[in-house]
Amino acid sequence: MDPALQTMIANMPEKTGKSLEEWKVLLKQKAFAKHSEGVNYLKKEHGVTHGFANTIVALSKEENNSAEDLVTTQYKGKENLLAIYEALIAYVKSLGEEVTIAPKKTSVSVIRKRQFILIKPATKTRIDLGFKLKDTPVTERLEASALLVPCVPTGYNLLRCTK
Repeated sequence: MDPALQTMIANMPEKTGKSLEEWKVLLKQKAFAKHSEGVNYLKKEHGVTHGFANTIVALSKEENNSAEDLVTTQYKGKENLLAIYEALIAYVKSLGEEVTIAPKKTSVSVIRKRQFILIKPATKTRIDLGFKLKDTPVTERLEASALLVPCVPTGYNLLRCTK
């Protein structure tokens, strides 16, 4: 597990009033269909900050999957892209301890208070990087994501990395 994520989990009782396990039990009782529903519930009903709410919901859904398992599954059949992914993660880790790397079923979120990067192996030859870049114009390689890739959140710019 990523050291930043471990720190976040360790700080969770102090910052949110409950341990990760307690939050998992609570969310299991609610059984939200969408990730955003769980995040909004934790924020509105329990006053949890967005970063913690997002992490709690993501980790509660991945009960039986380690971060490594999730990444391995994402890159199954796309192993040639792992070197790009590993280089991206090495760079992300250099951004500071407050950055959280949160693998999900089909992508990896990079969070500092809010998600600001999304890493997704799109095809066998391409990784899509979604960046939260406010007021940044599109270029030949940096595209607006809203119309191109529905899985990348609105407001992100998409950089396609091909091996």
